[in-house]
Order: sequence, then C-alpha cells, then structure tokens
Amino acid sequence: MSLISFNALKKQSFEQSQALQQKSHSLIPGGSHTYAKGDDQFPETAPGFIVKGEGCHVWDLDGNEFIEYGMGLRAVILGHAYPPVVEAAYRQMLLGNNFTRPATIEVECAEELLSWIPGADMVKFAKDGSTVTTAAITLARAYTRRDMVAICADHPFFSYNDWFIGSTPMSAGIPQVIQNLTVKFNFNNIQSLKNVFSQHPEKIACVILEPAKYQDPSDNFLHEVQKLCQENGAIFILDEIITGFRWSTGNAQTYYGIVADLSTFGKSMGNGFAVSALVGKREIMKLGGIDHDQERVFLLSTTHGAENHGLAAAIATMKILRQQGVIEYLYQQGERLRQGINQAIAANQLQDYFQVIGKPGNLVYVTLDENKQASQAFRTLFLQETIKQGLLLPSLVVSFSHSNQDIDITIDAINKSLKVYRQALEHGIEKYLIGRSVKPVFRKYS
Repeated sequence: MSLISFNALKKQSFEQSQALQQKSHSLIPGGSHTYAKGDDQFPETAPGFIVKGEGCHVWDLDGNEFIEYGMGLRAVILGHAYPPVVEAAYRQMLLGNNFTRPATIEVECAEELLSWIPGADMVKFAKDGSTVTTAAITLARAYTRRDMVAICADHPFFSYNDWFIGSTPMSAGIPQVIQNLTVKFNFNNIQSLKNVFSQHPEKIACVILEPAKYQDPSDNFLHEVQKLCQENGAIFILDEIITGFRWSTGNAQTYYGIVADLSTFGKSMGNGFAVSALVGKREIMKLGGIDHDQERVFLLSTTHGAENHGLAAAIATMKILRQQGVIEYLYQQGERLRQGINQAIAANQLQDYFQVIGKPGNLVYVTLDENKQASQAFRTLFLQETIKQGLLLPSLVVSFSHSNQDIDITIDAINKSLKVYRQALEHGIEKYLIGRSVKPVFRKYS
C-alpha cells in the first residue's frame, strides 16, 4: 500500500508507543541506546518505536507509515532490509559467524574496502565509528610518542570515548587530566590550528577532523592542515564515517585530492549492518601488528570486530555502490529534494528562517526563529508538522530507495508544514507547538 493511501485510511495514533516508552525508560537509561534516537530529540507527538522498514518507508508500533530521511543516522544508504545485502549476510550466517581463527571473508572485505581509498595500505575492522576513531588516536600517540589531540570544534561528534567526550558539555565522569589532553581548532580557519601548534609545541600527537560537514574546505584548507601536521610531526586523521560512500567519488579524500595518514569509515559501508574500519599508511598501521621490532600497540582486538555477516553485508553494499551508480543517484535525488524544498521556502517567504544545506547525499535543514537565530523550538515545530504529514525527518538524508514519487510526496508535505512554520513566526510559536522543545545532542545545526 502506498503512503498516500495508507495515511488516508488511518489517522495517526501513538498510544502503543507512549505506553512502551514508559517501560523502556525503566529498563534503559534514556529509553534508547543511541542519544540521537532518544525521546528528547523528537516532539512529544512522534513515533516512539519502529517495528519495520522497507526501502525508505518505516512503520511504527502503532502501524503509522512514514517516509524516512534519517536512514539509521546515515548508515542505511541503499534502503531498509535491502534484499541483496540481507541475502548476503544471511548466506554468510549459514556458514557460521565467528570462529577461533580469522575467516577468509576478512581478507576479501579488506581488499574491497582498500580499493576505494587512496593511500590506504592496511585496515582493521570494528563495529562502530567511535571504536575506530579512538584506535586512530591510540596509533597516533604511539607513533609520535605524544599525548595531546587536536580536534575540529565545528564537527559535533567523533567518539563516545574519554578523549573526545571530555571536551564536550557532557564531560561528567571524565578525569580532568584527560580533558586537558584535547584541544580545539576551527574548520576553514588555518590560523586557529597554527595557534594550537604554537601553544603546545611538540606535544600534539594528531589532528582529527571530518573532511567536510555542510560546507566545503576553502583556501586549500585540508592541504594546509596536512602541511602543518607534517611540519610539526603530527598524524593527519580524517574521520570519513559520514562522508565515506556519500561523497561523489565514494570518499572525500578522492573528492578533495588529499591522502590522510589514517582515516575511518563506517555507517554507509554496511547499509545499516554494524561494521566500521580504520585504514591508513602501512608504516603507522603495522604498529598494531606482529611483523616489526618496535613497541607493539594494542590496536583493535574485539570479539565481534570482524563478525562475518557484517563483512558480507559490507562487501555486498560496496559492490552495489560501484556497479549500480548509487552515489550518483543520491546526488540526483538529493538535488531534486533540495530544489523542491527551496521552492516551498520561497513560496512561504521563509528564505531567512528555514534553510537546506550540505551535499545532495547528506542534506540537513536549519531552523531559525523570528529573530533569525537558530531555534530548537522551531525545529520541534517542523518535526511535529512533518510527522503529521507522514514524514520522519530529523535530517534530509536520501537513500537509493527514495523514488521520484517519494521525493515529490515529501516536498508537498514539507510545503504544508512550512505554512504552519510561517504562521508560527507571525502569530507566536506557542499557539502551534505541542509540548516541549527537543534538546540537541552534539548537533551544530537546529
């Protein structure tokens, strides 16, 4: 049944979700295992639990159907339950999923991934982005014999581990001595990084940043960062957990013509299956191995790090990306979505209050209030109204399963929601917003 006919037949209700939310909070801190999926990140009138996904459509516990644009926090690049990927994982599980010795699929997946990434010689697999970014920090510290880490202050999240969380407002439980080891610089501001190196001479082990977030590097920024790292003996690390497989060349390093010392991948690599990777230059990566005479690094040793069905899903996903022009399709559909929303913005005279930014395959929206300031309240209102229209829209991330019809339905629904947004600007948001505003967790844009 199509979204249109489904929503025409059934009025939204969230009774079952709301009942289960009470139970979930008694069992799980925050009611969710990922902060970005938590109840405080969505309006009070929102689906509490998803029970099924197919392509870009999801169904909640109460049977409501939505077109989704979060896509598993950008992890689902092909679509939910995408048959060729599910089948590849299933076939591998029938062979066994975790053995006493390495499985041959580990080598196969390593070769496939490294074929995408310039300058990467070796790889270690894990299950999530935080694990591999932290492994990169460990390697850099061991290689340089230094302790301090420089992170990009404009990029909201690198890891749940102490070296990063200690630098955030949620630093409770992180010793001050560890917090002091992380310093910050700003994206597209090379002087801010020069200041970091001058303030901490011969102490910075590495510099870590995303190649880009919602704006491209300007004035040769990435290459200037790399140059500063080389001049100061620091390791240059690029976090491609998000940009990997969503930028037009498959990764931002190829797109921007840069080669990092170490880089990290995850999310889209397995179409939602738990798989991530640290890749990099042999001279650094080999410290985690056994074929050298230097002090060995305890790099990555996780029971489920190279779980066979996750690697099978990754191989299938990467092959589909390469063979079926997936990334080009994301750009096409993302641009269709952007243009349609921009027309709706103009029609409602909201150019100064609602914006769409980012690459076509990784779009987000910015909500501004009557004073043209970033507003969580207006973000909540927009989410509230788009949910009413059958959209689950924490971002504007498209997948290979978003058809022209899905995009066009979405544009129409957003246009209707923006009409309410305009009325709220004119008459006061309190007349339209139900309940409390969402609370951002490491979110740069509202």
